[in-house]
Amino acid sequence: MPLYQVIVLAAGQGRRMKAGKNKQLLEIGGKTIIERTVDVFESDAWCDSIYLVAHPSELKLMKQLASQYDKVKSVIPGGKERQDSVRQGVNQLEQNLITFIHDGARPFISHDELHRLYIETEESDAAFLGVPVTDTIKQIKDGYVETLKRDELVAAQTPQAFKYDLLKRVHDYAYEHQLYATDDVALLEFLNQSPSYVEGSYQNFKITNPEDIQKAENMLKINGLDHS
Repeated sequence: MPLYQVIVLAAGQGRRMKAGKNKQLLEIGGKTIIERTVDVFESDAWCDSIYLVAHPSELKLMKQLASQYDKVKSVIPGGKERQDSVRQGVNQLEQNLITFIHDGARPFISHDELHRLYIETEESDAAFLGVPVTDTIKQIKDGYVETLKRDELVAAQTPQAFKYDLLKRVHDYAYEHQLYATDDVALLEFLNQSPSYVEGSYQNFKITNPEDIQKAENMLKINGLDHS
């Protein structure tokens, strides 16, 4: 059976949510967001192990939440930036397996998407989920506005997946050269490599703003997953 390991990022404080606490500890449908995200991986037969990266001030609470899961191998303190938190997780990995990196605030990822991402990563070393953009995107630079070609653009999601050796190499390279990027596959550009693209679903959205909570609640009700 195919097996992967996943680093789930839950260290961000989600200031745009304006909730006064880590947004992943907010409840949707009677469970915290982070629990709903971990549930997906815990229930996936292809997932071998889960590494949860938490904010240092929330380690005790996250360890309590994680204790209900068999596949959570470690709860790791996060770093200053997202990339630092990923590297903290990478350094704790115990096996040479295909590795997913996933935002804990994306609880609606499906097993089908995870499996398609795994298969593509096996073939191409690195891959990411994304969806075609639906808006017309304008680039504004030095006061000049340029309309980008919508059919050439995708919105990147997570998980993003790597063969273990490549993930370790790209994060070590970025750390050594103090290079930062907004997601993990972007680090490949520093090595002149390119990931593969796997089309995902618009349901795999990141809960970021207060209005996203209602959107998530609605999705749970539609899918019969509301336990409140």
